[in-house]
Parts: sequence; structure tokens; C-alpha cells
Amino acid sequence: MRLPRMISVTLAGAAVLLPLAACSSDEPAAGQAPETATSAPSEEQPAEEAPAHPFTGKPYDALRPVLAVKIENTAAGKPQLGLKSADIVYVEQVEAGLTRLMAIFSSKLPPKVGPVRSARISDLHIAPMFGKPAFAYSGVQTKMLPFVAEASLFDVGDTRNPGAYFRQPGRFAPYNLFATTKQLLAKAPKASKAKDIGFTFGEAPAEGGVERTSYTVRWPAARFTFTWNEQRKQWMIWQDGKKDMAAEGGQLGAPTVVVQYTKTERSQFHDKNQSYTPLVHTTGKGSAVVLRDGKAYKARWERESETSGTTFTTESGEPMNFAPGQVWVALASRKPVIP
Repeated sequence: MRLPRMISVTLAGAAVLLPLAACSSDEPAAGQAPETATSAPSEEQPAEEAPAHPFTGKPYDALRPVLAVKIENTAAGKPQLGLKSADIVYVEQVEAGLTRLMAIFSSKLPPKVGPVRSARISDLHIAPMFGKPAFAYSGVQTKMLPFVAEASLFDVGDTRNPGAYFRQPGRFAPYNLFATTKQLLAKAPKASKAKDIGFTFGEAPAEGGVERTSYTVRWPAARFTFTWNEQRKQWMIWQDGKKDMAAEGGQLGAPTVVVQYTKTERSQFHDKNQSYTPLVHTTGKGSAVVLRDGKAYKARWERESETSGTTFTTESGEPMNFAPGQVWVALASRKPVIP
């Protein structure tokens, strides 16, 4: 099975050279005139830009392996643990019109993450843009096992890597399965390191942005609202009318939210209630709305194939820069299907 992929941006390495000044307090010898102090003109070296992480646009010291984790996103599984440390968070539609998250970690790694839930076919189409990442999940339909085996990822799910998972006290199954991230990556020593996936970071476009204090995205049985917080310079996340809180404390939020409108249709997979699993198409072209700095920008997205990344451009064709920091990507549909 061929699976789709994405891109991002890397800036150069950085160093600032400071001129060294030398001074002497030696007195001239008796009968000698003091030497005239001369200083050689120093050429001012231009400062180089610090390297920017391809997933966040923030400075980094080294590119590390990529870990993707499938995370529960209903009220029963909240608050989630570890999302604050994610570089990218994808919101995907699943059965019954609900949503589930796939969190991408690389620049930062939380000690623990969860609740970890089962994989979906759309995950296998997102993973290849990161090369061959480690993929953590808690089971999959039997019919999907061959697809997971062929996918561009290292399987560190609870069946393959049970030692990395544990049941969190105070929660009930299946919403109490969490994982230790270092143990997940230990089972995928060859996992791809972060690389360009098409994202660009920097100044916002000079034109095209419309002032917005909130933006709502709907799925058949879920609703996200992103509200701009000027003090925190983030879009605060609300789900189904409630603040989306983190287990670490505080409300979840991100400086950039991308609403990527995709084609969504039934896949060949379904649950025991005959609710079909949506297949989100993340290759091809489409429209998007990029939220940053309290504005909404109309944009276009393109992903040529499963071996390429996703680029975002303005309506005039210029790169649609994201604000440095965490990025949430809501994979939505203008005509959502109820599988």
C-alpha cells in the first residue's frame, strides 16, 4: 500500500563572533617615549541565523528521532498527558463522527503520554511524510494488520512493545493506557530524525489576514473552537464548548492552527457497530485556513505524493509562514461524511 507524506523548513547554524580587546598597564622604561597605541580595525562579522527546527521554527541543538502517538480525544479520556510537549498535533475524524489525535514529538519529549488509543488507516497515510517514525498505538483491527506491517513506520504499539505501557491509576479502561516515551523510542533505534516536511516559519504575510478572535471547526460529532489570547500569543483550544485542559495543568493552546480541508470518505474498515472508519486524503491539493497572530489567512495546501511533505501558500502563491512554536493541524472537510 502506498501512503502519503509532508515537508518543513530548516534555517542555518548560528554563531556570534565578539571582537577580543587587549589592554596593557605596563609603564614605559625610563628615558623612553611611550609607544603610540594603535588598534587594528576590526571587521564586524554579521551574525548568522540560529538553526530553526523543521517542525516548530524554534532554535534547536540537534535533530532527534520522530515519535508519533495516537491519543484519545473524547471527554472520557481527558485530560490528556504530554500534548503540551508535542511539536505537531493532528486532529482526525474517526468512527461515529468523533475525533482522535495523532501527536508528533521530536524537539521535546515528555516522560509519559496518553491515553494511548488504537490506530486508524489515515494515520498510515500521514506517517510517511516524517520518513519512518516510531508509531505508538494500542491495537488495531485485524484486517488492518497487513497495512501497518507495510507502512513507513516502526511499530512500537502495545503488542510489540508491552513494557513501554502502563495503566494509569485513577482512570478506567480503555482510557487508562499510558506510555513511557523513552521506552517507546528505545524499541525504534533507527526511527527517522526530524526533517523538512514543508512547513515554513517567519513573519506573517503583509496582506490577506482577517482579524479573528475565534474560529470554529466542526466534525459530525465534535466541535473545536480556537480563541485568540493576545497576552499568551496563542490560540486557546476549546472542544465541545469546554476548555481543553492538559493533565500537566493549564489550557491547551498553540501559536499556529491550520485548518486543512481534505476529502474524507469511507474506508474499507468499520467497527463492531458497522460504523465505517473515515479515510482522510492528505495528498493532492486543497484549501486551508491558517490562524496566527489573531488573524485568519486563506491558504492553499499541496502534497504531491506520499514521499513528499505538505506545503502551504497564500492565495498569491507566497509561502504561508507559521508562527514559531507548536502547530495544530485540524484535518477537516467542507462536506463531512458520517460513516
